[in-house]
Amino acid sequence: MSQKKRVLIVDDEMNIRRILQASFDKNGWHAMIADSADMALAMLERESVDCVLTDVTMPGMSGYDLQKRIAELHPETPVVIMTAFGTIPQAIEAIRNGAFEFVTKPFDLDTVKKIIQSALEGNEPKSAKAKAKPKKASGDAKVERAFIAESPAMKEILETIQQVADSRATVLVTGESGTGKEVVARLIHTLSQRSAQPFVAISCAALPETLLESELFGHEKGAFTGADTAKPGRFELADQGTFFLDEIGDIPMPIQIKLLRVLQEREFERLGATKPTRVDVRLVTATNRDLQAAVDDGTFRLDLLYRLQVVEIHLPALRERQEDIKPLCEHFLAKYSAENARELATVSDEALALLHAYPWPGNIRELENTMERATVMASSGEQELLPKHLPTKMRTSAA
Repeated sequence: MSQKKRVLIVDDEMNIRRILQASFDKNGWHAMIADSADMALAMLERESVDCVLTDVTMPGMSGYDLQKRIAELHPETPVVIMTAFGTIPQAIEAIRNGAFEFVTKPFDLDTVKKIIQSALEGNEPKSAKAKAKPKKASGDAKVERAFIAESPAMKEILETIQQVADSRATVLVTGESGTGKEVVARLIHTLSQRSAQPFVAISCAALPETLLESELFGHEKGAFTGADTAKPGRFELADQGTFFLDEIGDIPMPIQIKLLRVLQEREFERLGATKPTRVDVRLVTATNRDLQAAVDDGTFRLDLLYRLQVVEIHLPALRERQEDIKPLCEHFLAKYSAENARELATVSDEALALLHAYPWPGNIRELENTMERATVMASSGEQELLPKHLPTKMRTSAA
């Protein structure tokens, strides 16, 4: 008979401790209780637990400080934070500091139990994790090939990507169209322990609401007219891997509610299904919209925004990172010269001055298209990109 999982409940309110303890015991776990962070730490010195659920506001040491201490002393023990809705930003900071998840008060018992179950399922011995962890072949080389960063801003972003890649935290990538948001998402996946698993991407703006819901969550046979067979959704296809939701700001409100449930409970229901499907997915989202403004005008849920922006990476426009223009040009010239049997490899000083003067409304995507055009327009044997290879609008904008 397997040993019961041990969950430590830390809360200064007796009624909450009793309710959670009774519910956890009924769920088949061994629930332990502490009325303060100091008491919890003392208990952890004497015996091990599989998960800690702690309130934030308590006499003496706060739940946030307790989480930091546990991260230092017992890094393999997941900690779930209970917090009021108004202090969610602090709870997100706790996740950045290593907390497993947070739940808001007043809480729903079923939601709490599902989050604890997810924490317990992920709480393997470090030795087992080490065995399961796939090797990252030439990680630094992968970064070099996928991410060109000469500007200080982009080097800082690269450091952030490398830091968060192996975590389970959701990442929101923001920036203008064409700045490389999907490149960031793919790099996070490549550098993570999920790299051997699927990377699944979808644009929320590309599909109407009815199709988007089916694409995300799947459907059962007969769920709607034309559903002749059951079909798994993208969340199922991305199980154990990374799911990239582009243009998240365009997702309709009813689907926002379902997405929030997936993030909170790691489960969803296919259209027409009667039973939930559990998934383990790392979610990376992207948008070129101001989501806080969307919250203010009532088109985006604040609680969903909190869940999505545990880590936020903002990509600057190309005009704001001019140090990257030359290496990006050379990268694309090498790519398209090989494809088009040309020899363009470097950029002349005159052409570079024009490229720096241009405002790049289409960002890196426009730069790539410009370099592809240049290789096509270059004559055989030409090795240097000259002003004549650039579109007229770039040659005249600096005049």
